[in-house]
Amino acid sequence: MAFGCGAAVYFALPREPKTWVALVSLAIAGALLTAASRWSRSRPMTVALVLAASAIGGFGAAKLRTLKVTAPIASTSAHPERLEGWVVDVANPGQGGQRLFIAPARVGDWPAGATPIRVRVTLRGGYVPAPGEAISLLSVINAPPPPASPGAYDFARDAFFESIGGVGFALGPPATWYAPVKPPWRLAATMRINALRWSLTRRIVDTLGVRTGGLAAAMTTGHEAFIPKAQVDDLRAAGLAHIISISGLHMAIVGGFVFAIVRFAIAAWPWLALRVPGKKVAAALGLLAVLSYLVLSGRPPPAERAAITAAVAFVAMLVDRQAISLHALALAAMVVLLIQPEAVTEPGFQMSFAATAALVALAEVWPRPVKEINTPWPMRLVQGLGTWTAAGIAASFVAGVATAPFAMQHFNRIATWGLVSNMITEPISGFLMMPGLALGALLTPFGLGEPPLQVAGFAIDLLNRVAQIAAGAPKALIIVASGPEWTLPAAFLGLLWLCLWKGPLRWAGLPLALAVSLAPRPPTPDAWVSADGAAVAIRSARDAILLRPDVKLFGAQLWARRRGLVPLGTGERRDAAFDCDHVSCAPRPGAPVRLAAAWNVRRPLKSGRLEDLCGASEVVILRNDFRPESCAAPLVLTGADFARGGSVELYRQGPGRWRIVWAQDLRGRRPWTWGSEGRVER
Repeated sequence: MAFGCGAAVYFALPREPKTWVALVSLAIAGALLTAASRWSRSRPMTVALVLAASAIGGFGAAKLRTLKVTAPIASTSAHPERLEGWVVDVANPGQGGQRLFIAPARVGDWPAGATPIRVRVTLRGGYVPAPGEAISLLSVINAPPPPASPGAYDFARDAFFESIGGVGFALGPPATWYAPVKPPWRLAATMRINALRWSLTRRIVDTLGVRTGGLAAAMTTGHEAFIPKAQVDDLRAAGLAHIISISGLHMAIVGGFVFAIVRFAIAAWPWLALRVPGKKVAAALGLLAVLSYLVLSGRPPPAERAAITAAVAFVAMLVDRQAISLHALALAAMVVLLIQPEAVTEPGFQMSFAATAALVALAEVWPRPVKEINTPWPMRLVQGLGTWTAAGIAASFVAGVATAPFAMQHFNRIATWGLVSNMITEPISGFLMMPGLALGALLTPFGLGEPPLQVAGFAIDLLNRVAQIAAGAPKALIIVASGPEWTLPAAFLGLLWLCLWKGPLRWAGLPLALAVSLAPRPPTPDAWVSADGAAVAIRSARDAILLRPDVKLFGAQLWARRRGLVPLGTGERRDAAFDCDHVSCAPRPGAPVRLAAAWNVRRPLKSGRLEDLCGASEVVILRNDFRPESCAAPLVLTGADFARGGSVELYRQGPGRWRIVWAQDLRGRRPWTWGSEGRVER
């Protein structure tokens, strides 16, 4: 906990500390540990010194990790460039279409020192190159996008630590590029593995069909390219979206399935059972299965964290230690944070370890039933069924409560029927779906994978049916506004206090654990504008009116949910409150906010249109850099302002007075931010 808090302090800083600060931090941490081991004479002093050393060490480790992964980041530009490079992998699709991870050998006339290590490019439909192909395409490459709204999750930070230095879109179909040199051996090995994963993905989809095979492929190889959007929406509304991403559930099922099968097989062969330690052999093969699944999944960060946790459990069995304990979980968390200190900022790490800590704490206090002698098997079956049902309800409830603060703060959704859906689908995924997918992936190269894949497909159809019913139930998905920034760290610490502390004092963490749920919500802004000025949303009661429903829809929806609003993607409410054409909007009488916007970049507005916008509005948003010499509006924001400040929220403070909150001001000046110098004052 202390190490993670130290890393979190580093990521919360508004300015990047100097390198010497990290070196001094690590030196101080080492000195404190030395003092704790050699000179401390009391347990409280030893604990205090170790916690202080861990916190300071976490800060220094996070800075060193940043130095290690620092790589070129593309500048913001709208100029098309010829991109030549190798397809590393097929990324998960976005709203714009299918996407590729590319290792560029050359981008236009950019110097080698300014060329990113990886770029993510969205294709325009049609042919999708496989990993390992050398391609050339005309594209627009920009820096990774900033937060969709001030204080929202920073996707550019994730891209920075994954060595993705640019994102963009293709202006035409990819062409074959005859590379004059071979890729580096490590890149070539990665592409060969990803090519096998992509081939297996296509085989699974061809065998089971798109609707069933898309989800099966996502849970096997990590490729989400074939999952229909309606299916994702149903899973999200039913609280089952975690099944898509390869994480702890999948690693536990795969590793546990192999462990159980091997141990049962050894126990069923008396000659072998007397000569080999069955539990250790099963643990070793379970560990091998987890590591193999990690490679097969493409090593996304959630899968890496889950694999580390499972590996710690299996290694504990190999060295005759307790596999499931809070000590083992703490060791796994420490290993993850030493390798990836940035994980402390990611929802996946927070949710997975909070849920796992809660489940392990539950297992420690769960009563152990006394085993009766000579009980008839029907009675044992009924008793066992009752015990497993109660354990399943308790586990689902505890895991749901532990992850609820993060779901509310990060995703602003509460799946009302999520507990019921997960209880129904747990046996389906644990006994049919994941074992079938594991055997199918193992046997497919030998032409024997269809039968187990069909079993997995049957389980997936059942899961989809459960998701459809839950998504269609009344109040299936509730939108909840994010709480103040301090509430999520408080809830995290409160949950861990509840799990780690013994005795009545553990309940002191309950108020903190409920911080996200109980804290008053901050004031709701009256308007939002995207980072490039291309999209605007206006608050009207509990709705968010989108002035351009077909532009930057993802960012607008993200902002609306974060503020507890319902985004209106149709133009009916907009047309009633605003007079819009294809390049501008002006407020009508009775508009919630007298705001006007123009999205023209190169073409001028019609004669007199700008004067109409300024005369009828309190706020004028101009996407281009042109600032009119005379404008009656009290507040005018142009493209130059957005280039410096990013996305913005506007709060009405009175007639003609506005409070402006810029995203870049909250991000600070860090290696993964851009254009944050200066701010606009009004």
